Amino acid sequence: MNKQELIKHIAANAEVTSRQAEDVLTALTNSILGTVKAGNEMRIPDLGTFSVREAEARTGRNPKTGEPLQIAAKRVVKFTAAKALKNWANS
Repeated sequence: MNKQELIKHIAANAEVTSRQAEDVLTALTNSILGTVKAGNEMRIPDLGTFSVREAEARTGRNPKTGEPLQIAAKRVVKFTAAKALKNWANS
């Protein structure tokens, strides 16, 4: 499902216009992005948790030459599926 299909789906299920559904989707996305960028986590019941963690610097290998190279430390976004979503996927 792409963004436009999601907007149409939200509009139909919530009985709102496509413009209102797009505004809600944009607000949700901005809320998640802002929360994670600030280093906090956002839990959405029955869906999951968005969070950010620090990945330490490490030594990797160039797959072509096999030579070692340094991989810099960075922040990594993480999504953990809620139990309800996991159960649904496995039923």
